[in-house]
Amino acid sequence: MSEQYAVSKQNKVRQIKEKAAYDKQSVHRILDAGVVASVAFVQDGNPVVVPMLYGREGERLFLHGARKARIIRLLEQNATASLNVTLLDALVLARSAFNSSMNYRSVTVFGEPEFIEGRDEKLHAMHVISEHTMPGRWAELRAPLEKEITMTGVIALNITSASAKISNKPYPEDEEEDYAIPVWAGILPITASYTTLEDSDRLIAGVQPSAAVKALQGRTL
Repeated sequence: MSEQYAVSKQNKVRQIKEKAAYDKQSVHRILDAGVVASVAFVQDGNPVVVPMLYGREGERLFLHGARKARIIRLLEQNATASLNVTLLDALVLARSAFNSSMNYRSVTVFGEPEFIEGRDEKLHAMHVISEHTMPGRWAELRAPLEKEITMTGVIALNITSASAKISNKPYPEDEEEDYAIPVWAGILPITASYTTLEDSDRLIAGVQPSAAVKALQGRTL
């Protein structure tokens, strides 16, 4: 199996090509670090983008929502769809607005949506999404009710092509003459992380967070 996604007109990065990566390791690493994907598809000839939770298993991404939700119905009807996950890492503050930018990790995926109908297959996909979002939590919770499984729509997006784009400048790159301008320039890191747990207002007395939940505190994306 190839460790690279084939470069085609569909997934080729055209702007700042040196930031592109087509290896599966880079693509998977960014997907696994993200939480929300912007999912794009076409409805009646018009583009639509919807944010969705997801989970990855190999070359498949699982997406879920209400069974009657528009996004599930339309993804079921579309032969192809695309999604993007972008993680912001820093503001790059140059001596001009033109050269100011951001450090980021971004992935764009193209694939074939597949509606998951079987009960066991749906449960498996829901488990993958749960473990991606809150690792270890699934085993601690009550089992999904049959009506909850029925009400949930699950789409598997089978990855056909993908590309990553990564910018990690250690400092701004200005025009040579701009280095003489007495304006501060540098990097302002952006950190997305979970903070501190807050108890539910109806928590049973004495119940404490599990090790899996505690492990989420301070986790950086």
